[in-house]
Amino acid sequence: MNLLKDLKFKKSNKTPLYLQIANSLTYNISKGSIKMNEKLPSINVFSKEYKVSRDTVEKAYNVLKDKKIIIGIKGKGVYINRTKLISKINILFLVNKLSTYKLETYHSFLKNISNEYHTDFEIYNSEKSFCVNLMEKNKMRYDYYVIIPHFKCTNVNQINIKNDALKAITSIPREKLVLMDNNELTIDGDIIEIYQDFENDIYNALKNGLKKTANYKRLNLVIPEGKTYPYFHKIRRGFIKFCNEHLFNFKILNKIQEDESINSRQLFITISDDDLVKLLDIIKTKRLTIGQDVGIISYNETPFKRLLDIAVISTDFEKMGETAADMIINNKKGKIKNPFTLIDRNSI
Repeated sequence: MNLLKDLKFKKSNKTPLYLQIANSLTYNISKGSIKMNEKLPSINVFSKEYKVSRDTVEKAYNVLKDKKIIIGIKGKGVYINRTKLISKINILFLVNKLSTYKLETYHSFLKNISNEYHTDFEIYNSEKSFCVNLMEKNKMRYDYYVIIPHFKCTNVNQINIKNDALKAITSIPREKLVLMDNNELTIDGDIIEIYQDFENDIYNALKNGLKKTANYKRLNLVIPEGKTYPYFHKIRRGFIKFCNEHLFNFKILNKIQEDESINSRQLFITISDDDLVKLLDIIKTKRLTIGQDVGIISYNETPFKRLLDIAVISTDFEKMGETAADMIINNKKGKIKNPFTLIDRNSI
């Protein structure tokens, strides 16, 4: 093929022009139209022939250099370095833990992203060092980095992302960065961010269910202790704010004990599914009636909770994945709050 005539890209396309050029070159390399060790036109020649800026061509070439597809040889030019590659836009999807709701977000993302994209999936178990290592290992290998940045902390005051993780995340070019679920990082620049507002979300959800929660004498928030996450502290603040403003008697528990004293007209809000199961066992043993003697609201929707008719306060995890895919495909930037709601069921 003639590299100065046959490449296909459109200036009117929503995908950035430099990515179109890089993708067109990648496609032709993968199908064999451009051969191993073939020399590419210089930036000046390419810019003149295709009537695009030098900066655009340079950015396109840098994308291919970062992926080791092309290589620059001093004094000689730029050459094809390898031809065995995936002719798609590559995405790394980094999730903090393997849970029903995180998988729902991931599967929704895969469902809504087009076939032009290839997505790799990694789990870092909410460990900062593991996440940093994964980002360093895969630095510049992907066109987009979708990250759910939740990290464990041991100190109640440790609510910010530590410098090493933040540094690794901010080292990713802004146009490649997609942050989901957590708005704690406050990264400037033109990025994609779909987040939960944990403090105000629980406050507003409980406020919307005030007619039912008002039937209970005490509200109990069951939130794990030990190695937790910064957003736990936000949930706690939102809960306390709601209780104080609406004059509720309340208590915060670290876990459900096997001998937990459960009296009639108490409402429990559980964060952990383990605590939810323990609570259900105790209620069954004491022969109490859920939704009458004892109220239950669980955090985050799952099929298990739908089956048991347990009320939940939850973000829309499917919508989160759908929004991220849409913003990537259509080259949208910005920060979007994901929908959060109280799903009322017979447990309250």
